[in-house]
Amino acid sequence: MKILIADAFDAALPDRLKKFGEVTTDASELASADVVLIRSKTKATKEYIDQAPKLKLIIRGGVGTDNIDKEAAKARGIEVKNTPKASSPAVAELAFALLIAIPNRLIEAHNSMKEGKFLKSEIKRTELLGKTLGLIGVGRIGTEMAKRAKAFGMKVIGTDKVVQQSDVVEMKSLDEVLSQSDYLSLHTPLTDETRGMINKASIAKMKDGVAIVNTGRGKCVVEEDLVEALNSGKVRAYATDVWYSDPPDPSCPILKAPNVIMAPHLGASTKENLKRISDEVVELLEAYQKK
Repeated sequence: MKILIADAFDAALPDRLKKFGEVTTDASELASADVVLIRSKTKATKEYIDQAPKLKLIIRGGVGTDNIDKEAAKARGIEVKNTPKASSPAVAELAFALLIAIPNRLIEAHNSMKEGKFLKSEIKRTELLGKTLGLIGVGRIGTEMAKRAKAFGMKVIGTDKVVQQSDVVEMKSLDEVLSQSDYLSLHTPLTDETRGMINKASIAKMKDGVAIVNTGRGKCVVEEDLVEALNSGKVRAYATDVWYSDPPDPSCPILKAPNVIMAPHLGASTKENLKRISDEVVELLEAYQKK
């Protein structure tokens, strides 16, 4: 078995995989690879897959698999796996950091201090205590986010097409979550149904002054509609770690919009998570080898 590690993983992973066969990080060896390990950077398109005639397994180190052409893989009989358990704590922690930064106005406070200003009376904070957090997506990451929000005294409601019951989230319809939430946090994969789901129509259903956190997928948001809502104040703030592309196009309107907190897709990028991803990759390869 030849394993190509196409993207950045834990530094110890190549040595851990040697028991399965030959391991390479040389992208030019794709044609001879039986297994390819990718994260976000590599796009396993049909064209990419066509360059790998021996390929039998693609493992995505992370949760979403929308950077893999699953139909093309299926047509070739190539298995597609991911590591959904590993990233949940890392992404939830970043999502909550973005959430708590909004009412505490941490970015504005920091930047003003760097500029030599001391805006003690000018910067007015609000609290998360007693506010309602609405989760769009109540899977592993959404559940971890809910636990953190409840520790801060928030009411947590959520909606999910798959998850119908939760021990930590009060499940509601999408319209109820949109209309009742002071804060919204997106934790959905990119599908035909979720693409552009935060748009002019859905924003109109939200509370005036809602704040939105997005660590799901950038394309779940219609950027022009969101910017219009930020400019009007309908949406109080938008905090995001995800974009239409990595990096975003310089023309992306979010980059210049008011009341936006931005991160360069850091959600899964912790030392601890890379180790957890490696653990899941090893488990997946052990299971695959036993077939």
